[in-house]
Amino acid sequence: MTAFTGPFWRSGDTGFADAATSRVFNHRRPSRRPAAVLQAAHAADVAAGVKLAAAEDWKVAVRSGGHSWAAWSLREDTLLIDLALFTGMSYNFANGIVAVGPAVRGGLDLDPCLTEHDRFFSVGHSPTVGMGGFLLQGGIGWNCRGWGWSAESIESMDVVTAAGELVRCSETENADLFWAARGSGPGFFGVVTEFRLRTRPRFRELTRSVYVYPGELAAEVLTWYLTARKDLPSSVELAAVGCTPPGLSAPVLVIDALSFDGGPASLAALGTCPVAGKALETTVGRPVGLAALHAEQLRANPDHHRYFADNAFLSGSASELVPALLPAFTDLPTPKTFTVLGDFTPLLSRRPPDMALSVQTDLYFAAYTIGESPGHDAACRSWLDGIMSRVTPHSAGCYLGDSDLTVRPDRIMSDAAWSRFQRIRTVHDPEGRFPGYLGTPAQ
Repeated sequence: MTAFTGPFWRSGDTGFADAATSRVFNHRRPSRRPAAVLQAAHAADVAAGVKLAAAEDWKVAVRSGGHSWAAWSLREDTLLIDLALFTGMSYNFANGIVAVGPAVRGGLDLDPCLTEHDRFFSVGHSPTVGMGGFLLQGGIGWNCRGWGWSAESIESMDVVTAAGELVRCSETENADLFWAARGSGPGFFGVVTEFRLRTRPRFRELTRSVYVYPGELAAEVLTWYLTARKDLPSSVELAAVGCTPPGLSAPVLVIDALSFDGGPASLAALGTCPVAGKALETTVGRPVGLAALHAEQLRANPDHHRYFADNAFLSGSASELVPALLPAFTDLPTPKTFTVLGDFTPLLSRRPPDMALSVQTDLYFAAYTIGESPGHDAACRSWLDGIMSRVTPHSAGCYLGDSDLTVRPDRIMSDAAWSRFQRIRTVHDPEGRFPGYLGTPAQ
């Protein structure tokens, strides 16, 4: 029997069921279950776990923060290596690099730590998201539109390979693994035990403008949005959001813009909407704190609920996209469901680093259905399937963090990147110890 420092359960052991599922954020949990669970205490436990899996002829699944909508970590005939104890953080004053464990929560743990040093890292919008899955999937963090994918700021990482060896990966060490890790998400064939991240000076001010439009104006506002988004500077994060705010009985379309150190002038383009005077509510150029934004995200992504999610990077003219998108903003299946159309225009204006993450356009659409009981599942699933069938003809691919490939396959990498990824996987995981994706990417 392999000796671990952290707790270990086989199927049937007391505590196994809780160990397998208790950290899965989405309460719409699949029936898939691992053969055993290891809550690793350190990298040596992870390495020993990978070797035990080989001896037992199990695959290896990994859980960092447990925030995967599709519960990627729950796989049959696997050893689930749970990294819940990997919550260490260490900031280097000399070079601005912060070392984090994969279970560190970006908004609740890392950001407060960096605030003390007047530094910032673009963490996930939902503050409970763990850094492991977030970074491996690329990381749509705060102002990804202007600053780029969070994975671009990974300086190096420690990885336990399919052979059970702990290695350092960076642009100069095990560069092929480093390339594959940044964007392959749950398909990565290794276990990251620590990330080292390049931080930036902390912003001095956040300024926000919000326009809340009634649903009957959604077509006009979306048409305007698809043009006006290009007039905002790269310091501004911009989104069109479909939601049903508390106290309202019908969905609204919210144009939400957040400026990092740009001030009110950077948000002036939002006032050019031809129906701005008909907004139900406006907030123009007001200061806001990141803590308040994190609190909003916690309310929008409540715990103990049942989620379906999907997404697509879109391309097309306004005459094509607006009719396809309109029901996603005006006809929501539950009061807590919301949709987002984000702009990435500045992101595409520069050459991104070479990494597995390789599918994107300047428009990102995501839909999150949220139900409170199993009785909501059928309506949520049907609505989301219908919405995605409308936008799929305009999709260039999807973001792994908001996808479920078992329901709707889509491209996750460019053709060249996918071929390269498969070649690297063959070299580093020839026996297929890591099971890859649930569902099949449409490559």
